[in-house]
Amino acid sequence: MNDDQKNIILIKKIKTGDRLAFKELINRHKNYAFTVAFRVLNNREEAEEVAQDAFLQVFKNIDTFNFEARFTTWFYRIVFNAALMQKRKNRIFTEDIDLCVQASEVSNLSDSSEEVRKYERQEAIKKAMQQLSADDVMMITLFYLQEQSLEEIAAITEITAETAKVKIHRARKRLAEEMRKHWKDEVRSLI
Repeated sequence: MNDDQKNIILIKKIKTGDRLAFKELINRHKNYAFTVAFRVLNNREEAEEVAQDAFLQVFKNIDTFNFEARFTTWFYRIVFNAALMQKRKNRIFTEDIDLCVQASEVSNLSDSSEEVRKYERQEAIKKAMQQLSADDVMMITLFYLQEQSLEEIAAITEITAETAKVKIHRARKRLAEEMRKHWKDEVRSLI
């Protein structure tokens, strides 16, 4: 039995009032929900809150799920929209206190140059992603981090697979440009 079939069985049980099935559905998809929300918000606490809110929306709206789409596609849309709404609420830009945490993370790394390079690469990509639009972040996250197919991305975003391909290409170019702006010649060594 594949994941889609397991989700369908759980959803049918949830629709009959089985709360344990809902708990199992949460356990199966909580990491996915957090990852999607975190990629949009780039804030751990807000991402956790959005993921919880998304599961509440699923519970309230489970009767609207029609089994024509995959659950993960439907659920991704709920999480992504909730994260976008949260991001709109937080239009006030504040200084990130994580600078102290990042400094301690760097000092905690061993002297291995490979670990340092890996850390620098992750930080460079993370900072560049913060400069992209939510749409670009979504495309990069779905394709590269969640490893969704073009068809799955098309279903999630309600666009054609060809349009998704173009958007992914453009988002990747913008990501590379953001990295070039800040790290100039170092980009080649990071990528």
